[in-house]
Amino acid sequence: MKKILFVASESVPFIKTGGLADVVGSLPKYFNKEKYDVRVMLPKYMCMKQEWKEKLQYKTHFYMDLNWRSQYVGILELEHDGIIFYFVDNEYYFSGAKPYGYIHEDIEKFAFFSKAALSALPLIDFRPDIIHCHDWQTGLIPVYLDNFRYGNEFFRGIRSVFTIHNLKFQGIWDKKSVKDITGLPEYYFVPDKLEAYKDANYLKGGVVYADRVTTVSNSYAEEIKMPFYGEKLDGLMNARANCLSGIVNGIDYDDYNPETDIHVPYHYNAENFRKEKVKNKMELQKELGLEVDSKTMMIGIVSRLTDQKGFDLIAYVMDELCQDAVQFVVLGTGEEQYENMFRHFAWKYNGKVSANIYYSEALSHKIYAACDAFLMPSLFEPCGLSQLMSLRYGTVPIVRETGGLKDTVEAYNEFEKTGTGFSFSNYNAHEMMNTVRYAERIYYDKRRDWNKIVERAMLKDFSWNNSAKQYEELYDNL
Repeated sequence: MKKILFVASESVPFIKTGGLADVVGSLPKYFNKEKYDVRVMLPKYMCMKQEWKEKLQYKTHFYMDLNWRSQYVGILELEHDGIIFYFVDNEYYFSGAKPYGYIHEDIEKFAFFSKAALSALPLIDFRPDIIHCHDWQTGLIPVYLDNFRYGNEFFRGIRSVFTIHNLKFQGIWDKKSVKDITGLPEYYFVPDKLEAYKDANYLKGGVVYADRVTTVSNSYAEEIKMPFYGEKLDGLMNARANCLSGIVNGIDYDDYNPETDIHVPYHYNAENFRKEKVKNKMELQKELGLEVDSKTMMIGIVSRLTDQKGFDLIAYVMDELCQDAVQFVVLGTGEEQYENMFRHFAWKYNGKVSANIYYSEALSHKIYAACDAFLMPSLFEPCGLSQLMSLRYGTVPIVRETGGLKDTVEAYNEFEKTGTGFSFSNYNAHEMMNTVRYAERIYYDKRRDWNKIVERAMLKDFSWNNSAKQYEELYDNL
């Protein structure tokens, strides 16, 4: 039986700021239980919901040196959905209203977390064969693991996998402070190890020291070897190309299921969506104060409102798109300029545009179930989960061909009658607008073709089963 330990800074259902939490919380359930014992280690944040904090059981505690400071480390555990979760407790580091705050605090917090996660292993009676680290917050684990091997038999032979969910966030701080915080020897702070451009870089440390590096789609694994996507680490990604691979994320097919979804008023599947799906649209039109009309094409957007997601393109042509026979439903928060842009259009095109500048899990499910199309024109997208949810709900994705979007959405071909969505390749507002209008044309004038796209989308399988098999292969090769 192979023992695997996931270490990450967030996981559903305990704490979530983005897609990373979905991966860490869902993926472990899909491994073959006879062959893999997968457990997860997380920080115990004060901002976790009380219902979870009450269920945690004390396991052990100890004091650990973090260079010149001695810090308390508590370990609590909880079994959820058949998976054992460990929580690292230290109120000094993990208090606060949000899991992440100022970068200089996070740098110390996650150095502590990385060292504590390893130091706890001999005491919790679980010696993993492989430690699977996620994103920069755990980038120091492969580095500490290398450091611990000298003089500690227990850590010899433990292998590590490091997964990059978004290369943009790297955990960068000045070298002198990081050396002081981590207590790692001088030896690690050189350009072929932890140092990048005179600073210390956690993500780089993880990439250099892990036995295998993965990212969350094949295309993104190729893209990050190029300067445009490589976030100044493209040289390193090329150097590690022989250990770098892409495995596309999945989604939890129990949570996202149009036949049983508790948030959705009318359930449907690939057989009966022609009659049933539209009822969700009319329900949502009523709820959000849009013009109620079953025939109007409704386009959904559920996203962080940031540059990365292509909102500058939308801002540029939104006025023109609102002249068409379409409705827009937007959900999310982010940069002020985009929040205000959508508020403005909701005011200007009252009844056509609904701007919901907050986040709600329930409303997101309703949008996936009600809309005809889903717009996601990202500048870059390591994997993207929204387009997978859209496919699952028969909401046709309109995407830019980058990263995971390119790998998961097959562009409609009207001559061969294939495809599960619409896509465009250049990061250009008018190219996006033309693609949206092409989708409108198929929706209004070739209704049978449109329904076939929906059907093919709903029959695709992007559950975690596929990804879990690929991760199992990766572990076995290690």
